[in-house]
Amino acid sequence: MPDLLINPDLRFNSYGTYLRRRFGCRVSKVNVDGGFTCPNRDGTRGTGGCIYCDNASFSPGGTVAEIPIEIQMAEGMAYHRRRLGSEKFIVYFQKFTNTYAPVERLRDLYTRALAHPDVIGISVGTRPDSLSDEALDLLADLAKRHYVCIELGLQSMDDKILQQIGRGHTLTEYLEAVARIEGRGIELCTHLIYGFPGETRDGFLRTADMMAGLPVNSVKIHQLHAVKGTRLAKLYHQGDFVPITHQEYVATACDFLEILPPRIAIQRLYGSAPLTIRVAPTWDLKNNQMWFSIVNELKRRGTWQGCRLTDSCLKAGNL
Repeated sequence: MPDLLINPDLRFNSYGTYLRRRFGCRVSKVNVDGGFTCPNRDGTRGTGGCIYCDNASFSPGGTVAEIPIEIQMAEGMAYHRRRLGSEKFIVYFQKFTNTYAPVERLRDLYTRALAHPDVIGISVGTRPDSLSDEALDLLADLAKRHYVCIELGLQSMDDKILQQIGRGHTLTEYLEAVARIEGRGIELCTHLIYGFPGETRDGFLRTADMMAGLPVNSVKIHQLHAVKGTRLAKLYHQGDFVPITHQEYVATACDFLEILPPRIAIQRLYGSAPLTIRVAPTWDLKNNQMWFSIVNELKRRGTWQGCRLTDSCLKAGNL
């Protein structure tokens, strides 16, 4: 593994490793709910949201909009200090579309988060079609003094899949948003999901090739999973959604990593949902087991992130 960005124990460039290298200490992300909605829910782009969307599946229980973000932050920071010994924090505006509001409201929320002495920056989850010039200017201004990351949900580069899952935006809109973010001092994370009905492994892996040619700093990938109350759960019960197997997901995630440039950090490698609302798939693995199932497969193969870009995998006879 010649690339110094690769964590030798994990065999990829983990986001945690990147943050420690950049800031010199353990940095954790703290989720907060800023009380936003989504243009795919309020009728602007659609209603009901994406077919898989239920924010309870990925939001900590203490993050609800009725609680001031300062209290949400304090609880999250205390948890990460206790559990991981974290010293500094990135406040993650996660739930729904976190640039979808007047810029005055955005400025209030973002600056309140950044006012805490142990907060080094913010990460803002949003959609390609919901990044106004005013919001982007605000984030670029904050990025002059703080770490700022925009987490842009793409999910799939296939417009047919995007339409099928009710995303309400196109690949072109994503690429236009990326072009507008580039050169503004803002880091960019892209969210991707594998396992949509009709999706092929080769189709998903083409996304890694696309990421390689874009100014993307990090990615989040996870398997498609259905939770109660979503249209995807209904499709599962009707037999119209067959989840991928754990083995298929691990193999594809490793293939993805092998063709992804080492400069792109990995923020997430799997998804999970509370047992109380989980429908499918039911792999019954803890978070660390999911993480290490991918790490161990890379070790078994003798490969690492980006190795296919230099034919290192092939020369080693591992593929």
